[in-house]
Amino acid sequence: MRLESRTWVPAMVPWRATEDGFVTDANLAWYERFARGRPGAIVVEATGIRDIASGPLLRIGDDRFLPGLRDLVATVRRASEGQTRLLIQVIDFLAVRRRPEPGKFFARYLEIQPWHRERLGAEDWPETQVRTVLAALPEDELARVLETRELEALRYGYRERVTDMHLPHVRDLPRVLPDLFAQAARRAREAGFDGVELHYAHAYTMASFLSRLNDRDDGYGGPRQNRARLPLEVFVRVREVVGPDYTVGCRFLSEDCVEGGNTVEDTAYFGAEFARAGMDFLSLSRGGKFDDARQPGVGWAAYPYTGPSGYECMPQYVSDERGPFGRNVDPTAAIRAAVRAAGCATPVIVTGGIHGFEQAERLLAEGKADVVGFARQALADPDWFEKVRLGRGAEVRVCEYTNYCEALDQKHQQVTCQLWDREALDDPGVAKSRDGKRRLLPPAWNPEAER
Repeated sequence: MRLESRTWVPAMVPWRATEDGFVTDANLAWYERFARGRPGAIVVEATGIRDIASGPLLRIGDDRFLPGLRDLVATVRRASEGQTRLLIQVIDFLAVRRRPEPGKFFARYLEIQPWHRERLGAEDWPETQVRTVLAALPEDELARVLETRELEALRYGYRERVTDMHLPHVRDLPRVLPDLFAQAARRAREAGFDGVELHYAHAYTMASFLSRLNDRDDGYGGPRQNRARLPLEVFVRVREVVGPDYTVGCRFLSEDCVEGGNTVEDTAYFGAEFARAGMDFLSLSRGGKFDDARQPGVGWAAYPYTGPSGYECMPQYVSDERGPFGRNVDPTAAIRAAVRAAGCATPVIVTGGIHGFEQAERLLAEGKADVVGFARQALADPDWFEKVRLGRGAEVRVCEYTNYCEALDQKHQQVTCQLWDREALDDPGVAKSRDGKRRLLPPAWNPEAER
């Protein structure tokens, strides 16, 4: 796969698919708008590999999704006049439940165990009495009676982990995931995408296998080589199915940014191993974990971009002395150096707080990365790439890093940018959000009219 420029729009979930994962006209319009700016590549949002309900997220777990995905490919080809390469990010994730109302948690969700009875001195009580007493306990007493994971389920919502070996479907992940990813990649190729990006980042299944916190005892946890085993097995199976001439890479974390998580020492090892295995590109993010997420409100699910690691993933203008720009550059450069030391020329993509042409050019010139990714800046101005190419940089709408877009994502609302979503709302044909208060796409840019 050859890029017309070393620019990349990373995957962003805009919450525009149907509830059962099909492409909508709003999806087509979203990607068409990015394609008009002609970046080197666009990566379509995290797309589920399982044929299970997952809300308004795109899915690729069955052939019935292919017609819509083919339309998406054709839309981007047409809008970019064939200049932009299109990849799709494929993802697996485990169960995450909403934070329950305490009354419902104790009445219905909590499984009463012998240790609850022992700690309450309630060996002979009927279960209804145990539940009633638990529901009335103050916080400090609950911490004594409930196990850590039970407290977490009460305070944050239930969340599965790859280390939950008592759950058969979690124990079987190494057996089932390679084929699930491979069949998703097959469908991506059949739909016409130029490549696939395996989602090995953030709070999701594959990143959790890579993490130092993965202590599975079945050969897929513990030492680095064991933690890399399933991600490599997934890639090998994907390659077997799509063939040697199809672009396959991954997105993974330069650092977990949580206590006990991966550091650059770990991820440099992973990067070199992925490159040796034959991945065609490595795209680096950082942080974005459930481990340090803020407590959600009752009825909401934990969101992995709210804690310190989430900040590292999507830093904003309210920052520390380092500021929000380029926090992922040095770790990415270290991983690229490890890849080169392993004798591989695999392209490495840097993302995170990058917004300006000079900043991006300097990263390339200094050998910090091979391709530069712009997510929030592309959302702020999808025409950034064309404006820079034409020498019209003064007309760029620059991201202010307020994370207005992230707040919408957290609430599963249609993602827009505050720099343009209230502009010209009454113009004919403007597609609006469900509440009618925001436009869903930035106004078209006409280079001739702007002169």
